[in-house]
Amino acid sequence: MTEVPTYGMLINGESRETGEWLEIRNPQDDSLAARVARGSTAEIDEAVTAAKRAFNSGVWSKRSPVERSRVMADIAEKMAERIEDLVHVEMIANGATVRQATGFHVGIAIQHFSYFAELAGTYEFETALPPQTYPTLGQNIIRREPIGVCGAISPWNFPLVLTLWKIGPAIAAGNSIVVKPDEKTPLSLLEFGRIAEECGLPPGVLNIVPGEGVDAGARLVSHPDVGKVAFTGSTEIGREIMRSASDTVKRVTLELGGKSPSIVLDDADLQLAVDGVLFGCMFYSGQICESGTRVLVPDSLYDEFVERLVRRAKTIKLGPTDDWETDLGPIISAKQHQRVLDLIARGEDEGAKIVLGGGVPEGDEFRCGFWVEPTILTEVTNDMKVAREEIFGPVLCVLRYQDEDEAVEIANDSIYGLAATIWSSDNARALELAEELQAGTVWINDHHQVNPAAPFGGYKQSGIGRELGANCLDEYTETKTIYLDLSGDLESRPYDLLLSHDEE
Repeated sequence: MTEVPTYGMLINGESRETGEWLEIRNPQDDSLAARVARGSTAEIDEAVTAAKRAFNSGVWSKRSPVERSRVMADIAEKMAERIEDLVHVEMIANGATVRQATGFHVGIAIQHFSYFAELAGTYEFETALPPQTYPTLGQNIIRREPIGVCGAISPWNFPLVLTLWKIGPAIAAGNSIVVKPDEKTPLSLLEFGRIAEECGLPPGVLNIVPGEGVDAGARLVSHPDVGKVAFTGSTEIGREIMRSASDTVKRVTLELGGKSPSIVLDDADLQLAVDGVLFGCMFYSGQICESGTRVLVPDSLYDEFVERLVRRAKTIKLGPTDDWETDLGPIISAKQHQRVLDLIARGEDEGAKIVLGGGVPEGDEFRCGFWVEPTILTEVTNDMKVAREEIFGPVLCVLRYQDEDEAVEIANDSIYGLAATIWSSDNARALELAEELQAGTVWINDHHQVNPAAPFGGYKQSGIGRELGANCLDEYTETKTIYLDLSGDLESRPYDLLLSHDEE
């Protein structure tokens, strides 16, 4: 019998256990993959204290940007050396296939952390404004200084890359950080913590406390010594974080839910659009916040497009996640599995037609674990629950539209505004249409193209603030203005506006 590995949490450079454990289940077969020490309020308090002590000591915060950049570059290089280990723990915790985990979950994480390492050395922490001449001669200097202790609460779907979107800018700016990873998928973050400290990140700068949101997460958000919280997850939890963070007026970045539309125009390359729409929706079983789960198709193309979608989607292969031939893996958990199936049934009850999938795939290998077939629903209208709620499963809703104005109206008729996609052979037309969409990212003739140099975030209830981009360190710094008088004598000052009489 194979021994189940155990992981301690990371506090002040030490692996800590509490005597209580989180069970990490493999979504492929619901087997026990690992045990992780469970943290709660007390461990969050310890981690924040360690982070604050490390920050105040200057062991990291006072290092030069170039030095911080060098350490971070070493971390990215070490991640690349250990990519197989990181891929393995990612797969067994969140059900990603080996191709997806290698190319996206871990591969992009390494690329993006390398980008943050570069930013650490190039970011303008200090800028001098042109000298002012009125009312006196002086110089203003704008400084961007680290906040202090930052908190991060990360999701289960991309536990490594989406948490590095928070860790990278935070430590690049000189902060310390406490991370509360999702209790189902903390393994890759704990492996990253080991790598970071091996490469010279001082103890206490990065602390990782797996635990439940109701205690560990809530305490991190409310802690008075945490100056900023970054969260990726559901809009519902994002609202709670905003309310809690307001008690201490801490800064928040929220990357929340989405119901991204893919608009197929009547001049689209249909072969490209079909493959692109399926990639946009089905990749990682639709468990991505910016998945294109609503495809809007002109009435004139509707039947043909649906026929092409179904034919192509039938080629998607489900199977063991460690098989390089497997295209699609399982849903993350039993709870989410049931929710997806319930929403499919609700869609059918509301009048949608299941033209592909809709249930658990056949075969002995799918009897255990949390499997859902690639599912396509047609005759969906935008008032149906499946068109309005984030399903987080491999479920594509196909909607009709008559003209571009109606397509824009349907696309924007959502509480979300994270991303959108346009499929067209006319670039000018697509660019013009992109201006009408209420979304933080609009892809034209592609999907899931996340460039670390481009800001990422959403309109409306898809979030607050932006991650990635050349200015991502702004979210982890305070702005200070320093004024230096250059006039040199009393007579040149405007003090006579108040003190107009000589001393008697």
